[in-house]
Amino acid sequence: MPEELEERRSEGTDLNHLRGVVRRRHLYFLIPLFFAWLLVWGSSWVIPPRYKSSTLILVQQPTMPQDYVAPNISDDLQTRLGSITQQVLSSTRLLLIINKLHLYSGAHDPATQNETVERMRKDIVIELVRDPRQDTISSFRISYLAKDPRLAQQVTGELTNLFIGENSRARLEASEGTTSFIEQQLSDASANLSAQEAKVREFESMHEGTLPTQQAGNLQILGGLQSQLQNEQSSLNTARQQRVYLQAMIEQERAAQAKGVVTGTGGAVTGDMSDLTYVNQQLAAMKAQLSQLSSHYTDNYPDVQALKIQIAKTEAIRNNLLAARKGEDGKPGEPDATMSASMRQLQGQLQANQLEIANREATINDLKNRIANYQGRLNAEPSAEQELAELTRDYEQSKANYDDLLKKRDQSVIATNMEQLQQGERFTMLDPPNLPSAPDFPNHLRFCGIGLGIGLALGLMIAGVFEYLDDRLYREKEIKALLPIPVISEVPAIITEQDTRKAKRSLLLGWATTAVVFTTILAASLFSYMHQ
Repeated sequence: MPEELEERRSEGTDLNHLRGVVRRRHLYFLIPLFFAWLLVWGSSWVIPPRYKSSTLILVQQPTMPQDYVAPNISDDLQTRLGSITQQVLSSTRLLLIINKLHLYSGAHDPATQNETVERMRKDIVIELVRDPRQDTISSFRISYLAKDPRLAQQVTGELTNLFIGENSRARLEASEGTTSFIEQQLSDASANLSAQEAKVREFESMHEGTLPTQQAGNLQILGGLQSQLQNEQSSLNTARQQRVYLQAMIEQERAAQAKGVVTGTGGAVTGDMSDLTYVNQQLAAMKAQLSQLSSHYTDNYPDVQALKIQIAKTEAIRNNLLAARKGEDGKPGEPDATMSASMRQLQGQLQANQLEIANREATINDLKNRIANYQGRLNAEPSAEQELAELTRDYEQSKANYDDLLKKRDQSVIATNMEQLQQGERFTMLDPPNLPSAPDFPNHLRFCGIGLGIGLALGLMIAGVFEYLDDRLYREKEIKALLPIPVISEVPAIITEQDTRKAKRSLLLGWATTAVVFTTILAASLFSYMHQ
């Protein structure tokens, strides 16, 4: 019980001490509070007002879906907006606005132009507005502070137009730059593709007949030549046997003539006619073959030249036969009269046989050369195929690169046209810059609150200092702490009527001062609020 009683006495003593401090020091608290608040709040009415005009610019997405028209510029809006801000806030752009609207004094002085530009940059406020659902920039706000509300509105309008125009110009330039770059790359790819095509054509021209695509045709021609060679060799063997036979008949005829044997002459003309017919047939066949070769090769081709030589020889033999026939008819070129008709027939047949053998040997040599040529083509095809595959691979890569760049160029051209028609991402002003009706700075109500806070801190500090420096004793505990011995008895305070009246006057003065101070602050706050 004694401990609880002592605690209650201690609490009551502390409250009484606090009330005593308030009674003694309320003026030390209220007067600094009031004057500090009055100084701060009054300064808000002395500081020149500055009006803030703002406008909200919406970042409008492209009207065409990206699935149809893909943009050909960077989609990083924050980076592009930072670049646009640097362009708009450049000294050149800001000086144009300053000189146009006569914003700051001394703007025409080159020595103070940099300072003027820095002042204007501090008066410009750009705030980004993010979409919380997608965490992207959906819009941004442009504000400008000026002493005149209409001037603030005009400058904000100029800045808004610069942002919108600079964005359109920057996007268009970036889009055109992308298209120009792709077109340059496409031109280089086209030149590279043409070079690859030229290499392929040159290779195919140099390796005519040894290309992989001609392998089947070469095999077919080679098979036909080999079959033709076998037929010619068989016919040559037959012709050689015929020559042996004719030579034996001529020897027999000569032996018979030497013995005075007379033969008939009825078949001489017929034999000559048969030989001439054969020669003409051979000559027609060789001319037909020459026509066929000439349709595929030039006159310098070896087979063509060899065939022309054979035709010339055959024509000479035909001319000789024609001359011999005229001799039989009693015309110039008549042969020896002592030669019998059968001998002339045999010799004509032998001459025709020799011509046939020569032609067939020449044909066989030609066939062998052609077979060797086609076999060489077939042997050269693997290496030609490998080289052609390398050239074709490079060509296909160049062709794929060209086709890809061509597709990108077409898409980029469409995207550039969309930017030119203002159908891409663009800045749209939602509302025109507002005309401020009240100054943005200073904010009288805010200054009122700041002054109140400063006054409270100052009043508490001054009251506390005075209380700390006061060496008078006001509590029983303080007296007991100073005495070396315990207190036996206490003498109560003798309060007279004059002391009572003085205490009441002091209390009334304190409450009146408190009421006046806080009423004044409240009225000033209400007045500031009404003038916002």
